[in-house]
Amino acid sequence: MFKLDHLVINIDECYQKDKKYISKIVEAGFPYEPSFGKGTRGFKVSNIWIGNEYFEMVNILKQEGGGWIESWTNLYNNGHRGLVCLMIDTNSLDKIYDIFKNRNINISKPEFLKFKWFFNLFMRTMPWRNSYVNFFEGIPLQIGLQEMKDDKSRKFMEEYMVPNSIDNEILGIEKIIVKGPITTNDIELIKKIFKEYIIRDFPLTMTLDNNQTLIFKEDKAN
Repeated sequence: MFKLDHLVINIDECYQKDKKYISKIVEAGFPYEPSFGKGTRGFKVSNIWIGNEYFEMVNILKQEGGGWIESWTNLYNNGHRGLVCLMIDTNSLDKIYDIFKNRNINISKPEFLKFKWFFNLFMRTMPWRNSYVNFFEGIPLQIGLQEMKDDKSRKFMEEYMVPNSIDNEILGIEKIIVKGPITTNDIELIKKIFKEYIIRDFPLTMTLDNNQTLIFKEDKAN
């Protein structure tokens, strides 16, 4: 299985605190409760749930990130706002890790997501493992891979996917278009990652499971 799971997005505080911005999101049909979501004294996550997919919107509260991923925190502190990681859900992370290594793709070893909380006294371990491919050259974006621990953990997480846009008949994310100054090396990396899913070279288009489409377009103006 290879399907879109969520998008990690760096945001400013206003999208978690300012009622004007929050109202615009809700009025667009996406029920949103920014106080929900994981966090520590160093970062706060708010989710916009769209069926079983979601936007994971991150606000860094302290410069060190409070346990958030260091490279993402550094991008945030350097002013980056917007998409930072596109997470792909799979049920065979170890197998994919080995395949990617054989394709000479730089990818981190599968590890459970952990972060410290409550004055760094406790360690929280999330019920999924992640691996990350190196960032692209032309855009500050990387591909991540995620595998839930088991079906019980997946069902447990689904109970927290509220409020959900499915109540407004917005059932999921069907297509993502990534536009930016993508380099030749980026294109080659994308082709290695999504080798079995490519249906078109121009623009580079993949059809993933669940009838989801992922498109990368070169746009030097961005």
